[in-house]
Amino acid sequence: MGRTRPRTRKAKPASTPNTSEAVEPPSVSALLQKAQSLIVQCDYDLARLFVQRVLDREPKNAEAKEMMGVVQLETGDLDAARQMFASLVPPHPDAPSPPPPSAHLYLAQLSDDDPHVALKHYQAAVDIMSGQLKGKERAGNVPAPSDEEGEVRSNIVRALIGMVEIWMDPSYDLCFDPTAEKNCEELLGLALQTDPGNTEALQSLASVRLSQQREDEARQYLEQAWSSWKDLEPDDEKAPPIPARLSLVKLFLELSLFTPALLVLQGIMAVDDQEVEAWYLEGWCFFLMAEKSKETGESVEGLGWQELAQDSRDCLDACQTLHVNQEHPDRPMLEHVKELCAKLEELGIKPSEDDGADGAEGGWEDVEDVEDSDDDVEMS
Repeated sequence: MGRTRPRTRKAKPASTPNTSEAVEPPSVSALLQKAQSLIVQCDYDLARLFVQRVLDREPKNAEAKEMMGVVQLETGDLDAARQMFASLVPPHPDAPSPPPPSAHLYLAQLSDDDPHVALKHYQAAVDIMSGQLKGKERAGNVPAPSDEEGEVRSNIVRALIGMVEIWMDPSYDLCFDPTAEKNCEELLGLALQTDPGNTEALQSLASVRLSQQREDEARQYLEQAWSSWKDLEPDDEKAPPIPARLSLVKLFLELSLFTPALLVLQGIMAVDDQEVEAWYLEGWCFFLMAEKSKETGESVEGLGWQELAQDSRDCLDACQTLHVNQEHPDRPMLEHVKELCAKLEELGIKPSEDDGADGAEGGWEDVEDVEDSDDDVEMS
């Protein structure tokens, strides 16, 4: 009888995973964090997949629902976005308590067909955020305003300004209401009480003063708004967002304050030289300067009307190119650009041989030299 052969055992490689154990899925917080980063990167299709994974696990997750609403809004699915945000506010049965004020803010912007509904959503957001501030004040343990509190105050002001814009919008009947002016004054007073010196509130107040034909007061408010940040670097986080700066430029142009308008535009271009509206406003500014120079026979900021007109043409040509390439939705802007170019063409102002963006820079290179002699732009 032969020897019994020993049984051999096959050793398992140390690196082989145990397939019998399930891999832990990513946490909800990790999925939301990834989705948020994708939204910031404007990768909305991929962000949607991560948000949907959260909603599959937690259908009532308020943060995920808001993110999904943002994705739907950014991808043009406005009806779905409206329904998603509406699920976060009363009277929806699944609305959290208190609802996120941002949901009301989004709904206000999506209610442009009904100004009364928009006003209600803005007011609801203001009430919620004001309650948050009062809660912090009652706590009494914060020695100085925190960044979070500052953000809440800024959001309250933006909501109040949104209400003012609705009351002033000539496309709504509300602007003819006898109480419109009084309501705007009260809303802006509350905005400046909430965040004293807020630049957007001051700009809005200047706009109201312009509508009241009180131009001197409008200039004062604009100077106050601009002076608080004009010496900051263009990309400083303390500087107003680009839309607010563009609004400031429009107000400067209404008052024929060309130098500060161009300086603000110069800062916007330093941050984003693909901003279509900035090119449009710069072209419009040079056009107005050229008109003034031609009428008076005098130079404006050291430039003759033909130089200014050429700068205008270069900016407007750049605006047209960017408008088409980006498929920009503002058609009236494009029509105005074409109208201005036609007027310049009649004056013999032709497109530059190089592209409009390069040509637009030449006429205003000396703006800093002009400013070096006087740190403060005269607003009067």
